[in-house]
Amino acid sequence: MTSALVVKNVKKAFRKPTEKTLKGQLISIFKKEKSVDKFQALEDVSFEVKKGEGYAIIGKNGAGKSTLFKVISGVIVPDQGTIELNGTLMPLIELSAGLSGDLSGLENIRLNCAIYGLKKEKIQEILPQIVEFAELDEFINTPVKFYSSGMKARLGFSIAVHIDTDIVLIDEVLAVGDKDFREKCNKKMIEMKKSGKTIVIVSHSMGPLKKICDRAIVLKKGKVEAEGDIIDMIKLYEAK
Repeated sequence: MTSALVVKNVKKAFRKPTEKTLKGQLISIFKKEKSVDKFQALEDVSFEVKKGEGYAIIGKNGAGKSTLFKVISGVIVPDQGTIELNGTLMPLIELSAGLSGDLSGLENIRLNCAIYGLKKEKIQEILPQIVEFAELDEFINTPVKFYSSGMKARLGFSIAVHIDTDIVLIDEVLAVGDKDFREKCNKKMIEMKKSGKTIVIVSHSMGPLKKICDRAIVLKKGKVEAEGDIIDMIKLYEAK
């Protein structure tokens, strides 16, 4: 089976001031002192995700999950190692971040689809599907700044999953919204996987992972502690 994503020997460190107080940090800056330590967020992380596979990245807070997500999505550059993507990638993070508050829901759909390169004909074709999935028919012509956080999340998620892509990278976004909408999102992910899409999920919520994912890695302090079958990895994670 062909690989969709290959992460090889990825390392990422961040610099942090040794001074704990704001006054101390300012003094260090003005004196040009190099009072910084390095925090190793990722240390030699490697794994491979097959095309059409559901794959989870599991770990406690501070394990390096979010840093790894940002490296894979291209938001930050690793200090060492490589990320190989075989196909187009759609990262789902901060779902409302790409929405303009002054534009209506409908205008935001058209704008975001255009940004991702969809032509007018294709946008018109999928627009009703996006509106229906988001369950925002009554508010679709209302400026997004008047939407609740849940409404924004529904709109952002709906736009993202209706844009054709090979790999979907998800960071905790399925935790938003009410129970019915979360279940709807889970079903959509399963449907996308069955259609041949590759799903990579970073999550604290183990329930959906059992339904969507086949395999997983468990991160601990920036390192891969274990990799294997999703059920085995969840058991390892929950045993700690």
